[in-house]
Amino acid sequence: MVGKILIVDDVATNRIVLKVKLTEAGYHALLAVDGTTALAMAAKERPDLILLDVSLPDLDGVTVLQRLRADPLTRTIPVIALVGTNAHHSLRTNVFRAGADAFLAKPVDDQTLLARIRSLIRNADQMDGLARDKGKLALMGFAEATPMLERPGLLALITATPERGLHLRHALAQHSHDRIVLIPPDDCLRNGLIDGTAPDIFLIDSDLASPGAGLRLMSELRSRAPTRNARFCILFSEPAQINAAMAFDLGANELIEVTTGAEETALRLARLLARKREADRLRASVRQGLRLAVIDPLTGLHNRRYGLAQLTAIHASSLSSRQPYAVLIVDLDRFKTVNDRFGHAGGDTVLIEVASRLRNGLRDQDMLARIGGEEFLIALPDITLAEARGIAERLGEIIRNSAIVLEQDIALFITVSIGLAFCSASAGKIASADQPDNDAVSQIIARADHALLASKSAGRNKITISRSAA
Repeated sequence: MVGKILIVDDVATNRIVLKVKLTEAGYHALLAVDGTTALAMAAKERPDLILLDVSLPDLDGVTVLQRLRADPLTRTIPVIALVGTNAHHSLRTNVFRAGADAFLAKPVDDQTLLARIRSLIRNADQMDGLARDKGKLALMGFAEATPMLERPGLLALITATPERGLHLRHALAQHSHDRIVLIPPDDCLRNGLIDGTAPDIFLIDSDLASPGAGLRLMSELRSRAPTRNARFCILFSEPAQINAAMAFDLGANELIEVTTGAEETALRLARLLARKREADRLRASVRQGLRLAVIDPLTGLHNRRYGLAQLTAIHASSLSSRQPYAVLIVDLDRFKTVNDRFGHAGGDTVLIEVASRLRNGLRDQDMLARIGGEEFLIALPDITLAEARGIAERLGEIIRNSAIVLEQDIALFITVSIGLAFCSASAGKIASADQPDNDAVSQIIARADHALLASKSAGRNKITISRSAA
């Protein structure tokens, strides 16, 4: 879909020139001549980005920004403020305080403008994607993640010389409550962490040991899992020393000239930090939702959906490696009686304790899932029949040999029945490549289920091995 960009400028020639540039770059340009029109169009059209001249005939740019940020429909739209070359630093500070994501001085360099637009829209698209995923999970009934504690931000400062870093840290500390730590470039490359924590923002000199070294360091940190979600700000001495378009396309979120006032710099970093924290919250919600989608909320074990998917993967791996595996179905004996005598609270206590004992009785590589009310599925990869039988016997023992304590110190002894199906390549029980995995897995589960029924019929508290695998 073509990105929509709203151009807000009261000078017709400026609007036309920007529209031509954006159209040539593949964007759809919307035009507004004043602040009032811009606010109405932003709420109606929901553009992907707004280019806002701060000097307008009816409303000043700061007021427009404040109203954009106050409206839920426009709050998250990225805004680039366009200011005059000689704009006073107080105007730039007020623009960032009002919620601008970036500013560019007119006349605007075409390549820098387009790179800045790409950078902001790219980040906004990532946020929108996370928000959509969060919304889908919410519709499925999965709760949001627990709110994260708002700790001070962690900023890593990487400069060409320690003296420069100390000076900048001291200046920023006057306007920020965040923790600012100086890191030598070589230490940063080792793992990019500070006391085991990834920085929220990296402030990197564009030129470290050599010209462009800062951009190369940023690219390296961007590619690493612990630091790829950080925000990156490149510091430069003179515009001629840095290719701004390249910096943004390589992943920079912000470029700041070292002569910029500390207050403005702190505001721009605070804006980056706020965006980063919102992305972190969305990621946490999505991770929590995905976890809940595959976890049984009572026992903390994997649920049926995940268990069957993992069993299919184990089967495919066994087919490839020709290594055998076993499937156990474990069912609590006379569990209905437990619920009838002690209520569902007592039954829940039993299920939680049995799940814990099963988990502790398995190997790290084994898979355990709750697939029914009192029924558990276990997959044992890379195992012999004798080893699988031994694990089944051990599980039965650790459940029946110790009482489960309910409320009011009631001690309850529980037993389980187990059905075991063994899949051996040598015995020809692993399906061929021509048989669909789902069909083969269904057959394996059916064999284990029939063995479980045999254990129940034989009096419970027993282990039965599928006759086709015995």
